[in-house]
Amino acid sequence: MSLPAEFHEIAKRVNNWGRWGADDERGTLNLITDAVVREAVATVRTGRRIPLALPLRQDGVQSGLIPGRINPLHTMVQINQEIFGPATVATSDDTVTMGLQAATHWDALPHVSHSGKIYNGRPADTITAHAGARFSSIAAVEHLVSRGVLLDVARARGVDRLPGDHAVTPEDLAAAEEFGGVRVRAGDIVLVRTGQMRLALAGDRDAYGYPSPGLSVRTPEWFHARDVAAVANDTLTFEIFPPEIADLWLPVHALHLVEMGLLQGQNWNLEALSTACAEEGRYAFLLTAAPEPFTGATGSPVAPVAVL
Repeated sequence: MSLPAEFHEIAKRVNNWGRWGADDERGTLNLITDAVVREAVATVRTGRRIPLALPLRQDGVQSGLIPGRINPLHTMVQINQEIFGPATVATSDDTVTMGLQAATHWDALPHVSHSGKIYNGRPADTITAHAGARFSSIAAVEHLVSRGVLLDVARARGVDRLPGDHAVTPEDLAAAEEFGGVRVRAGDIVLVRTGQMRLALAGDRDAYGYPSPGLSVRTPEWFHARDVAAVANDTLTFEIFPPEIADLWLPVHALHLVEMGLLQGQNWNLEALSTACAEEGRYAFLLTAAPEPFTGATGSPVAPVAVL
């Protein structure tokens, strides 16, 4: 089934192909300028640090809903081994097999394609089994520090967690801005809290994955208008799941990653940050969130930290 006209109309309105040149691989991360970073640093008042990553563990959030995306399998390959001979210093080493998007992660721009294309109009077949993504892999990110803004949609609506059928709309985002007394601006990394993570933290990973609140197909235009650099949230699927438009699967992924070149993240634990922002009465902070630079990868784990 081809993508509906509604999708293509939105795609035309948010498309950034060529905006930063025909050779660009970074998309909206180009909006994070030196000036943006200096202003981000200026948001730090107390130095309070809030980690936003889930632990990497074998009983993580992956339940099999997404094929092949396995939780980390951790194995010790050396335990107190004196590799240079008896009575020398002993070492212990580990190895891990995991889906790069198993827990808290960023999706790289070629994570999805549509109509045979990835970001900036490149052919989708530039992603191969042996080399991975030739263009715009997660290694192109290199560094990621900017002002973070928490749009706490759940708290703004007076609930701990949005219901599973709630599509987060531009109106929700604007209401969360007003609630937090903050204005999203160019180069910001926006974190959208639905409260869905509470289910994962309680151990119910099936309920965490499905059904899930998430971003509406209407929100990419809001992020485009604000020149947002990246968006992450506290759900498995990022956008509402099942989709709000029947049989239109992952349209927000396609609009963000393919059309806009907008980095997006999932499985971010925003619970402690929600509490901290409410306690301090401010919803903007310095955010460090550089992914592991796997060459050719279409996603990567990240251990973000918000500094208030």
